[in-house]
Amino acid sequence: AELSGRGRCTERETMKRLPLTACLLAAAFAYQADAASDTLDDADIDAAKEAIKSLAAALKAELGSAMQSGGPAAAIEVCNTRAMPITRKIADENGLQIDRVSLRNRNPANAPNAWQAQVLEEFERRHAGGADLATLSWSETVQAEGGREFRYMKPIPTAGLCLTCHGTELPPTVRQVLAERYPADRATGFAEGDIRGAFVVTRMVSD
Repeated sequence: AELSGRGRCTERETMKRLPLTACLLAAAFAYQADAASDTLDDADIDAAKEAIKSLAAALKAELGSAMQSGGPAAAIEVCNTRAMPITRKIADENGLQIDRVSLRNRNPANAPNAWQAQVLEEFERRHAGGADLATLSWSETVQAEGGREFRYMKPIPTAGLCLTCHGTELPPTVRQVLAERYPADRATGFAEGDIRGAFVVTRMVSD
């Protein structure tokens, strides 16, 4: 397994223009700057990056439309009903499994499994030590149930615009919608620059 500390960030200004609740998209731009692993098939990593870029574009369009028509509360509704179907569609088109996970998840479906939690905790340790999230990634190919599996994770940073739905002081309308849609919500209280979670891309590979 590898935690990459290489790369460069060239998309920070673009991130500032994301829709208000598009925190889940923030890491997609970091993918463009992530260095390829020296120990794994570059094609697998490239495919993961491209799938995330496609997913980011589709989700951004949905959230942007919702923001224009109904504000943050409407965007939360889109996340609740559309984010996972869109993710599945992009994953199927690319022959990959794509997930978003977090140690402080909003949707129970985004809770990490054991190895994903370990990677998230390592991201937190590296970030606490001063590592730039744009340069962090993790990848490995392991023997898993059903065969060999390629795994790739990238942290999702909390941008300033994410704080309307994930910060410490939420508008009353946002609090109300979150209480209705996500009664077990754990994804508030974040500050700008915190790790919101991570994108996970996996694929079964042949020998």
